[in-house]
Amino acid sequence: MAAAAAARRLCSAAAQPPRLKKLALHAPKSVEVEFADGSSFHLSAEFLRVYSPAADSKIRSIAGEKVIFGRRHVGIMSAESIGNYGVRILFDDLHKTGIFTWDYLHHLGSNKFSLSRTYIKTLRKHGLSRDPGKRK
Repeated sequence: MAAAAAARRLCSAAAQPPRLKKLALHAPKSVEVEFADGSSFHLSAEFLRVYSPAADSKIRSIAGEKVIFGRRHVGIMSAESIGNYGVRILFDDLHKTGIFTWDYLHHLGSNKFSLSRTYIKTLRKHGLSRDPGKRK
């Protein structure tokens, strides 16, 4: 009985989204988030822009795969609180439709290195770059 109760508490705790303690905007380069579970993450503007949860016209679909490229130097202009569950970030490429929930920011921070590796591999696979294209 005690083991089952402990297992239920663990499952319940794992299912609840992390509670945000602090969000600090370090415009134009990054956002720092800290959660009640003790985790904290420093997320770059490029990383957040690439993994924005919004559909965006600046995404290229290649062989059915959505790819954002050329965002190495993107900056963050501002951040706006959305209720008590997230933040909308305005990037200097004028992308502003994605709402980053606290749960999603925690996910991005917890998986930052594997997500970054996947992003770089995807760019290489399609012959794309993190650098912006040259203007004509």
